[in-house]
Amino acid sequence: MKKSDKMSSCGSKIGGGTPCLYGLGLVGAVIYYISTATGFWNGVLGVLKALVWPAMLVYKLLGM
Repeated sequence: MKKSDKMSSCGSKIGGGTPCLYGLGLVGAVIYYISTATGFWNGVLGVLKALVWPAMLVYKLLGM
């Protein structure tokens, strides 16, 4: 087995860490939005927001 076969998919290639960072951000966003939700539907909305958090972040940064 080659060394590259033993490496995980996160960071094994140049630019390969991007899905890992998105995944960690997604999990963090879900935890944040669920923990601050005041009701069931706010929690559902939080999960939907967590899926698109990078777009919301870029929008807010460009608006500054």
